[in-house]
Amino acid sequence: MRSLLFCISVGFLSSFVLSACSEAPEADLQEWMQVQRNNLKPVSEPVAVPKKFNPQIYAQEGKIDPFGVQKLVVGLRSDISSPVSNSSLIAPELNRRKQALEAYPLDMMSFVGSLQKGTKKSALLRIDKLIYQVEPGVYLGQNYGKIMEISESAITLREIVQDSTGEWIERQATLQLQEVK
Repeated sequence: MRSLLFCISVGFLSSFVLSACSEAPEADLQEWMQVQRNNLKPVSEPVAVPKKFNPQIYAQEGKIDPFGVQKLVVGLRSDISSPVSNSSLIAPELNRRKQALEAYPLDMMSFVGSLQKGTKKSALLRIDKLIYQVEPGVYLGQNYGKIMEISESAITLREIVQDSTGEWIERQATLQLQEVK
């Protein structure tokens, strides 16, 4: 048994010594890489000759220059001559500073209660787990909504939105009292 083990170990050791004496395994790889570098030729296509630019003269005499002052004057005259549209009568107050509750859409607000101090009514709104007290005249929502009336069961808002033609229209929205479960 010992002699068999000795023979196996001597055979393994001799093959290990012989493999260490041979050329480095990277030599074949290095030789192949050098051949590939020598055979590599860059491929480049010639750049196409650019087309010659021929400028054209704008010869539309008697017509309005699209970049001239006359175009602006014609546009202003047509605006003045047109009848007053609904958009000038109903428009949001864009110069007014926005209030804090105008950052939230109406569907994130819940009307949870109302209070009355003398003749002054106020409502309690829940937004993101916080309770806010609001009164008539306060702006709510992202559509320029203004509280017009507060009752025990609902808040009535007047919103100003743009329709499909871009005209400002007024619409009414309500927040109904939400019962806590």
